[in-house]
Order: sequence, then structure tokens, then C-alpha cells
Amino acid sequence: MARGDAPQDSYHLVGISFFILGLGTLLPWNFFITAIPYFQGRLAGANSTAGTLSTNHTGPTDTFNFNNWVTLLSQLPLLLFTLLNSFLYQCIPEAVRILGSLLGILLLFALTAALVKVDMSPGPFFSITMVSVWFINSFCAVLQGSLFGQLGTMPSTYSTLFLSGQGLAGIFAALAMLMSMASGVDAQTSALGYFITPCVGILMSIVCYLSLPHLEFARYYLAKKPSRSPTHELETKAELLQADEKNGIPNSPQVATLTLDLDPEKEPELEPELDEPQKLEKPSVFIVFQKIWLTALCLVLVFTVTLSVFPAITAMVTSSTSPGKWSQFFNPICCFLLFNVMDWLGRSLTSYFLWPDEDSRLLPLLVCLRFLFVPLFMLCHVPERARLPILFPQDAYFITFMLLFAVSNGYLVSLTMCLAPRQVLPHEREVAGALMTFFLALGLSCGASLSFLFKALL
Repeated sequence: MARGDAPQDSYHLVGISFFILGLGTLLPWNFFITAIPYFQGRLAGANSTAGTLSTNHTGPTDTFNFNNWVTLLSQLPLLLFTLLNSFLYQCIPEAVRILGSLLGILLLFALTAALVKVDMSPGPFFSITMVSVWFINSFCAVLQGSLFGQLGTMPSTYSTLFLSGQGLAGIFAALAMLMSMASGVDAQTSALGYFITPCVGILMSIVCYLSLPHLEFARYYLAKKPSRSPTHELETKAELLQADEKNGIPNSPQVATLTLDLDPEKEPELEPELDEPQKLEKPSVFIVFQKIWLTALCLVLVFTVTLSVFPAITAMVTSSTSPGKWSQFFNPICCFLLFNVMDWLGRSLTSYFLWPDEDSRLLPLLVCLRFLFVPLFMLCHVPERARLPILFPQDAYFITFMLLFAVSNGYLVSLTMCLAPRQVLPHEREVAGALMTFFLALGLSCGASLSFLFKALL
């Protein structure tokens, strides 16, 4: 809550702006993976752009391994910029990082939309798309960390709004895909409209960011310089965690932030710098790691399992019913929309309970049980497989697996991020948050790398 002498957020304009900025940071990742059928159609061998958004061209014999590469090249920048954050944020001004990243994302998405109208052979199209994916996600990593730096000076409610926007990005992308498919226009126009949608979203984000200096409430908080750099929070398909106010993390039914060094009853803009009778020693990274290593390993394993099959394997699953409307809408609904909705639900569950607790050995067991999803998805209805049989051909199997897969991902990610600060002393929570952020990115990258192996096994 803002201090008594602080201005009011008139019409909640600042909150709406940060919500839209949060949505904008994860739109690129979600729009690329949701459009996998379009990219697979372009890479299937035809020189034209006549492939539809709804036709699933993905299969184990895909020579480009598009699903795997788009996942890997989306997550590696996250890991890289997690390591480079401290250097970048000291050397490049904040406004340059944020506006430069937004403009870079906008231009690259405009290029992706323009390529819909350009006939191109598969090889060059794949190369251009992969370069775009790398740079777009690099810009997103910088943008995300920079915006959290701004949010560190504001009331925690605004971090919650920002992360809530990120949480809806995947659902928004899936709904945009469904609307494009159901529009009734030709395939090329449908794909063009789909890729113009995130361009509009990024433009709105730019307008929101440029409007902040003109809003008194934003000026009041953004003018404050925190006594130390806030922890840079990162989020994946992506990524919203439930917090526990008792442990110094802002409360939200959907998200948990990593500003673990803040008192739960204070806002981050003012910290007593004078009159500190005792100063705690700087926390040792090694000692903190010894306390949270098991929780951090669980976080890595959760994301490793998730990214090893989603979307690389799950996007290959097709409906076993006869061709028709359901088979066209099966993958966007049952893979992407269902995953994002149930993942959000799983993260929200930690607002009601945290089980198992930090001392229980059930958490590693539950995390390891998720490895069962790898063979389960690989044995679903994936056509043109060369090795493994199809043991679960019915659509109901895939839907059930996806429901449990998404809920468990959201809940266990949220749970591990909530439990980590409870395992360390209050002054060690900032280090714990930074370590968990690194292991989050590491898990995403490991999962994306493993997806190549599981694809080859098919």
C-alpha cells in the first residue's frame, strides 16, 4: 500500500500499464509455440504459404526439428541473460533497455508477419525464423529484468499485476490462434492476422511504457532509487508463482515474486539506511545453496520434464477421430489452451495450501513421478513414428495426461519457489531468490535440450 503522502493511481492507469507490459513480455514465446502448425506447414516442402494454421505437419520424421529448436533457442537466452544481468543493467540505461527491447521485438514480429506473404524455400525460412526466435527472446529477457527493476521501487501490488499479465499471455495466444482458425478466411490471411496480433500487443506495451512518466503516481515511485538493486525476477510460459506473505514475498493467487529481501509489511521504496546498530554479514552463496539445494533440484527437474515434451512432443499429437472440425482444433485446444489454463490453476492452488512442506521427502518423490509423463506422451497418437508403438490412441488419454501434466507443473513450480525462502534466514532470502532464478533458467534449458533425444526416440 502506498504511503499516505503518495499520489493516487488515478483510474488504475499505472496498474493497467504494468499489466499490459507483463502481457507483452511473454507474448513472443507463446505466439511462436502456439503457431507450430503454421511453421511446420511452411517447412513441409512447399514453397507457398498456403499451409493452414490448423493442419499439424509435425512428425518424428521432421528434418528441421522445428519444435525442438524453437524451444531451445527460446530458453537459452533466458539462461544467458540471467548470468549477464548485473553487467547489462550497470552499463546500459534503463530507458534504452526497455524501449530498445520493445522496438526490437516489434520489428522482428513485423518481419515474421511479412514472411507470411513471401514465398520462400524451407531452408532459408527456417534460418530466418530461428534467428528471429533467438533475438526476440533475448530482447524479452532484457525487457523482463529491466521492468522488474522498475517494479522494485513500487508497491508490491504492481508486481502482482505485471506477473498476472504474464500469466495470461499463453491463454491469449491460444485464443488468438483459435479465432484465426475459426475466422473463415483463407489460410494466408488467417496466419497474417495471427502474427499481427502480437505486433498490436507490443505497440500497446510501448504506449503504456511511454505514458508512465506522464502519470503522477508512476513519477512519484519511479523517481525513487532503491538503496540496492532489486532482485531481477524472471518468468517462463510461460511462469507465475504463488507467494507466501509470511516469508516476505508479496501475496498473489497467481504469482510469487522473488523480491525475497523485503519486509512483508513494507513497500520497497524506503529502507532505513542510517542508524543500523548491527549489520549482518553478507550471505554466503555456498551456505545458502547447501540449505536449498534439494528444493532447487526439484525446480530444475520440474522444468526439465515440462520443456522436454512441451511443446516438442505434445505438438505432434493429433486426434484419432476422422478428419473434421474437432481434428483441426484438437491441438490448439487440448495442447496449448488446456496447458495454459491448467498451469495457471495449479499455480493458484498454492494460495490455499502448501503441501508437502519444506521438510518432507514427498516433494522429491512427486517431482520424480512427473518423469512418467515423458513415455505417456510419447506413446500417444503421434503419426508417422518409426520406433515406439501407439499405446494410447484415444483423444481422452492425451487430454487426461495433459490436464495432470499442466496442473502438476504449475503447482510444483509455485510450491518450490514458495518453500525456498522458508529454508533460509531472512537476510539470506535475496541470495536464495537469485539462486532459484538461475536454477529456473537452467531447468528450462535442460528440458529444451532433452527434447531432441525424446524426439529421436520416436
